Amino acid sequence: MKSIFKSKPKTSKSSDEVVRLTRNLLVSLLSNEPDFRKRDDKVAELNKLIRDLKFILYGSAESEPVAEACKKLTEEFFKENTLRLLIICLPRLNLEARTDATQVVANLQRQYVDGRLIAPIYLEENLDLLDILVSGYEDPEITLHYGNMLRECIRHQIIARSVLESESFRKFFDYIQLPHFDIAADATATFKELLTRHKSTVAGFLSNNFDWFFHDYNTKLLESSNYITRRQAIKLLGDILLERSNSAVMIRYVSLKDNLRILMNLLRESSKNIQMDAFHVFKVQRIAGGLNLTGSYPPFCIRRFYRL
Repeated sequence: MKSIFKSKPKTSKSSDEVVRLTRNLLVSLLSNEPDFRKRDDKVAELNKLIRDLKFILYGSAESEPVAEACKKLTEEFFKENTLRLLIICLPRLNLEARTDATQVVANLQRQYVDGRLIAPIYLEENLDLLDILVSGYEDPEITLHYGNMLRECIRHQIIARSVLESESFRKFFDYIQLPHFDIAADATATFKELLTRHKSTVAGFLSNNFDWFFHDYNTKLLESSNYITRRQAIKLLGDILLERSNSAVMIRYVSLKDNLRILMNLLRESSKNIQMDAFHVFKVQRIAGGLNLTGSYPPFCIRRFYRL
């Protein structure tokens, strides 16, 4: 008769030893040692070690993760730059190992050691890793893995702020419009997460970077020739402006005539979805007291306003 209690995960090596062995193999992989790729046994060993890391952190259907093992793994992982090595070497791993590595990085963002999260402390001291993750959108082979890692990292408010304030953030306006749908969709998901998750950080960022941000948002996204880009952009704009913490930004945005012109054009779209989302933003103009419907606006705008 099987026990009704789940057994603890069994591994032949301790969790910190698994990290050290993984790190050593990643160093070898990164150093391009002669014929490393031909040594199938070492490549297979690296894949297995990364699987073991995931097993320790997540457990399995038959066993729960052990808190002490997770703690030791986390401490060792951030001690000697294993996270850096894993991120940099990710393009050289096979698909299964990349997926396992992505899950390991995601889990480590939630691991506490002595009552504190270690991951954001390490990332704050190694901000170049965030630039590497962002640049992953330029490589279709690793986009989804780096994108998932990045979204897990920006769960930490201090890391999200660092990404928003980096030069790399501006690249999202181009990534969102890439022709590969999967890449563009993943970049859009990360972009939205950055602009909606940490409300106080977003409000401060938008206030300090209002001019260039909304110039790029308007010209590259709202006025994009791509229907999906326009639709997602107008919907996100509504989420941003109608957020209570962004009230000052909202008033500033709706007070500019160029922004009103763009909204008017979106109200003329043949797509009902874009019309509706544009209308929700358009209503903000009235709420802010900046719109006179009986004024000089074209009749089609007035008719459309009441019809919608």
